[in-house]
Amino acid sequence: MQNRRDFLKTGALAAAGLAVLGCDGFTPRRSGGPITMKFFPYELQLRHTFTVASYSRTVTPDVQVEISWEGVTGYGEASMPPYLGQSVESVCNFLSKVDLSQFKDPYCLEDILSYVDSLSEGDSAAKAAIDIALHDLVGKLIGQPWYRIWGLDPGKAPSTTFTIGIDTEEVVREKTLEALGKFNILKVKVGLDTDAQMIRAIRSVTDVPLAVDANQGWKDRSQALDEIQWLASEGVVMVEQPLPVSALNDTAWLTERSPLPIFADESIQRLADVPSMSGVFSGINIKLMKCTGMREGWRMAQMARALGMKVMIGCMTETSCGISAAAQLSPYVDFADLDGNLLISNDRFDGVKVVDGRLQLPDRPGIGVELI
Repeated sequence: MQNRRDFLKTGALAAAGLAVLGCDGFTPRRSGGPITMKFFPYELQLRHTFTVASYSRTVTPDVQVEISWEGVTGYGEASMPPYLGQSVESVCNFLSKVDLSQFKDPYCLEDILSYVDSLSEGDSAAKAAIDIALHDLVGKLIGQPWYRIWGLDPGKAPSTTFTIGIDTEEVVREKTLEALGKFNILKVKVGLDTDAQMIRAIRSVTDVPLAVDANQGWKDRSQALDEIQWLASEGVVMVEQPLPVSALNDTAWLTERSPLPIFADESIQRLADVPSMSGVFSGINIKLMKCTGMREGWRMAQMARALGMKVMIGCMTETSCGISAAAQLSPYVDFADLDGNLLISNDRFDGVKVVDGRLQLPDRPGIGVELI
């Protein structure tokens, strides 16, 4: 544990600017050894077939990353659902190009991650894997979790949604019943002509608040507004990505008239996209696999707040490694959708928990995970 003086010094670094822990930052241990990295594919097995408006799948490709320095190891991962346009091959090709041995000090997060980002225009999931592993490593070296380094109160971590994918009414009811008593809010995938049946199936067994995610599935803004007004009467509290990415003007029209907040998902990727979302959406959904990791995710959340927007932290199907990394930001957000580890059957890690429906962040350094 740090003493009070060291902890205040660490917190001051985080508060002083967005460049958290640069080369002149607080480095309680520094010996100049090389930083090493290894990685390997790890296919995630889904507990149920996962269906959204545009596809179905039973697995998610994933690459696990481990970065070590002076006997301490940080863990990260790259999860790649189909719409990211990335693959195990592309992630491994990118990671093979990364030379961390040129850096002798893992506290130089700005230098290292700027170098990693400069290697290509895309490869966001691969970059996120390195970012998460480095944050885990540095947090362990400091001896503090990142929510504390960022000055966040873990007691303010919100409830997380649990996702109900598009399915038959019978299966939807079955999945809903499995979630009852465990979650305070459910997230429902919509965007097809079965939306009303999905909502009614859930409402036949529970009246818990709902979030809905259309994944660009609605095409007409007037019909979308009619549906949102009906959804509001059914206890829905927010809507995610109702219209296609290309329909920004229609989305702005819809947001202005909607009784529910409208969040961007597919419409936003990285920090540079945030200003253009202001006035179009009510809020943004930050996903580490899209934005290149914790460093940029934290910046996006702060910028959205400065623009008067709401903030949501989301995920892909990931192990508890990626979910626990995202959860470090959760005390700062309005909505959390961090259930990706609960949707798989082969998690490698113990990390963030859901207790009485709320996220419970582990009191462990770094991102708070341990290998099972």
